[in-house]
Amino acid sequence: MTLTSPAADLDRKLLELNRSARQALASGDTALAIDRLRAATALEPKSLALWLNLAGALRQAGRLDDAMAAVDEALKLQPRDFSALLLRGALLDRAGKMIDAGRAYGLALLFKPHAPADPAIVAALERAERVNADYKRGMAAAIDEGVSKAFDDGPPPSVARFVDFTAGRTKLFTPQPSKYYFPGLPSQEFFDRALFPWIAAFEGFTAAIAEELQAAQRDRPELFSPYVDQPDTVPLDQWVDLNRSLDWSALHIIRNGAQTPEAATLFPRTLEALKLLPQPDVPGRTPSAMFSALRPHTRIPAHHGVSNARLVVHLPLIVPPGCGFRVGSETRPWEVGKAWVFDDTIQHEAWNDSDEMRVILIADIWNVFMTPEDRKAYAAVVAALDQYNGEIDGLQSEL
Repeated sequence: MTLTSPAADLDRKLLELNRSARQALASGDTALAIDRLRAATALEPKSLALWLNLAGALRQAGRLDDAMAAVDEALKLQPRDFSALLLRGALLDRAGKMIDAGRAYGLALLFKPHAPADPAIVAALERAERVNADYKRGMAAAIDEGVSKAFDDGPPPSVARFVDFTAGRTKLFTPQPSKYYFPGLPSQEFFDRALFPWIAAFEGFTAAIAEELQAAQRDRPELFSPYVDQPDTVPLDQWVDLNRSLDWSALHIIRNGAQTPEAATLFPRTLEALKLLPQPDVPGRTPSAMFSALRPHTRIPAHHGVSNARLVVHLPLIVPPGCGFRVGSETRPWEVGKAWVFDDTIQHEAWNDSDEMRVILIADIWNVFMTPEDRKAYAAVVAALDQYNGEIDGLQSEL
């Protein structure tokens, strides 16, 4: 006589009930299948697969409310299960509750498999994406209509961006400093010019700076060096193609807090213009200023700057058509002589799709929202770390 354990007996019963349910569904007897699966879930209420099988049988029988109840039981066990979430969206879809279905499908799509091979899953995913896209379009239209009623002449720029974020038309980018994060500072992609009373006077030097740049390009081209210059022993990631390449080069005027030897002779007017800027003063680190040259058909990959304690100023000097710059969700074309200030700890990238060189003057300034005490603390922390480490991370300090 062979003895079996209670657990083995349970497994055998569940296997028989599940097999019987599948056979019943194959023959079109949904009532029997439901009966068998209800018996199985009663025996083992913590089986995700059994609840999903029951939900599927109930859906096949047209009992959508009961099927939803079974899906809810499955989600109580595993709230992030893709199959359960997808089935929940499908049930709402079949019931004609399209807004609810769109939202449910959106949640399911967060957990979709990378490359499903099952044609049924592929088809269900395609349906989920269509319904979710319709939901997002309807949501955006409802938001636009509501805002248009509140603003007769259209919403101000800040409100328009809020609307785009909420409607899902614009991706949200947040600061991600590669090394130093100073808490409490407002985050913006491009900062309002009104925050920088010196910016118009700085722009007034454009012609003089451009003249000094052109003389250096003609007489001292060897001063331009690769912007990215790292040893092969460090992880280069997106910088592999630009490492030690003159496709993206820099002519430094102030580097790691000190003027370069040729700066006073070659760039006196540029240095005069830079004195207008509230540049950081961190020994061995800042201030910093350089001409950044991007060769034709070259792209600077998306990246994040080192610290939100400083902001970055661009003064465009040579800008052929086909050049562009993106910070977060906002893309702008450079205009010669038109400076801007941005937070480079937000993901940003640049490109030159033209057949000519693009050159801009880049300089750093203190974050406009840093107090004198904040600046003092930041400088002390960075200086202490540099002293402890005995060196400066070149790539990190430049990008």
